[in-house]
Amino acid sequence: MSTEHPHRDPAGGPDAGDGHPGGAAPTRSRVTLRVNGEPAELTVDHRATLLDVLREDLGLTGAKKGCDHGQCGACTVLVDGRRANSCLLLAVAQDGAEVITVEGLAAGGEPHPVQRAFLDRDAFQCGYCTSGQLCSAVGMFAEAAAGHPSHVTDPARPAGRGPVELTPAEIRERLSGNLCRCGAYPHIVAAVEDVTR
Repeated sequence: MSTEHPHRDPAGGPDAGDGHPGGAAPTRSRVTLRVNGEPAELTVDHRATLLDVLREDLGLTGAKKGCDHGQCGACTVLVDGRRANSCLLLAVAQDGAEVITVEGLAAGGEPHPVQRAFLDRDAFQCGYCTSGQLCSAVGMFAEAAAGHPSHVTDPARPAGRGPVELTPAEIRERLSGNLCRCGAYPHIVAAVEDVTR
């Protein structure tokens, strides 16, 4: 998929096509992302966030714009396998990155196990935060499997030495960056626990 938006200089006329209106420094660049397994070549404004590019240029509206300050987690996606707040990442800095959004979690038409568990446990109400919760949970599984400690992990346990057990306390701590205004936290923790069993 390829997306390019014509750029206009402040006077309203199109630039020369190279992002240098009137000899100024470039304001946009070509980037290549791999989004949900598909290559995407785009020309992006240097100020555009990954969240905005995903939603506005690629039509992937699963990641939500909540606080736009990295505090609510509604925009969480996986970037090169790690969870990230896409509202804080400049798209131009993600050139070459592998991005997985909530739309890319399912495989072969089957929901990801954490998606199925959220449905089974009724772990959402309005659903606005759910895509971020799902991506964050998937990222959390990888972090715990790699032995990355959290704030509640026993400090005597050496980091990186085998997986960290995802107890309810670990799950709550590791998902604490994803807020749910509806207060569905007990069901979210139970759904994630189901996947770890």
